[in-house]
Amino acid sequence: MPAGTAPAAVARDWRTPVEILALGAVWGGSFLFMRVAAPAFGPYALVELRLALGALVLLPFLWLARAQFPLRLWPRLAAIGIINSAIPFLLFAWAAQRAPAAIGAICNAMTVLFAALVAFLAFGEKIGLRRAVALVTGFAGVVVLATAKVSGLTLGPAVLAGATASLLYGVGLNLVKRYMVGLPPAASAAVTLGCSALLLLPLAVTHWPTGPVPAVAWASAVGLGVLCTGLAFIYFYGLIHRIGAARTSTVTYLVPLFGALFAWLLLGEAVTLKMVLAGALILGSVAISQRAR
Repeated sequence: MPAGTAPAAVARDWRTPVEILALGAVWGGSFLFMRVAAPAFGPYALVELRLALGALVLLPFLWLARAQFPLRLWPRLAAIGIINSAIPFLLFAWAAQRAPAAIGAICNAMTVLFAALVAFLAFGEKIGLRRAVALVTGFAGVVVLATAKVSGLTLGPAVLAGATASLLYGVGLNLVKRYMVGLPPAASAAVTLGCSALLLLPLAVTHWPTGPVPAVAWASAVGLGVLCTGLAFIYFYGLIHRIGAARTSTVTYLVPLFGALFAWLLLGEAVTLKMVLAGALILGSVAISQRAR
């Protein structure tokens, strides 16, 4: 073995879990940002800022790859953007107005299961017994979460919104897998986010907040768009390129944990026994599903 090879491998092995941890923290933090900003902005204005800022961060990648994006592709990419970004972002922002940040973060973990279910129902992919068990377990977790209460608040509507957003993410993942093959991911994300921002703009303008927006809400909205959407996409695709999609997907387990932790530490939001049980069921189902690959 050449000199220096082993230390380099050790360095890479040390860096990878730290990077996955960092991405989990960033995406977990997105639910904290939504919880802080959504009451002041409302879902339409907040999501418009998120989409537009995320697209601006990714715009240089689109400019460099512009030859690969003829106009005939844009309607398809815009449709994928609506399914995979605009509507799920709106649903999570709506839920953030009505439930603790941990609720959206826990529901988000269902994306992996919904992606498998959509692939089975719409595209004929085999699901297998283990993955079927995972789906049933995950849905049981959603039912437990929907029947929970926090500080007297009924969580059912927020859980339904979060689960629907995750279902749309699952649809979007399948569409990306089949209809965006060969396109540079960061540039493609710039198109989908940018088109979604343009399509949502009329609703954002008509629903723009009429009163002053607190500085903390503005900071959360900027963090949501720049850090949790634009920069996180770049980081995410970089990790996939370096360590592969399977290892990168382990970030799914960290997002609910960081979402609940940040909400508890910074907002004082309670984490109930039912929330813990639901999170365990959903994350356990994701683990079963991942092993079924």
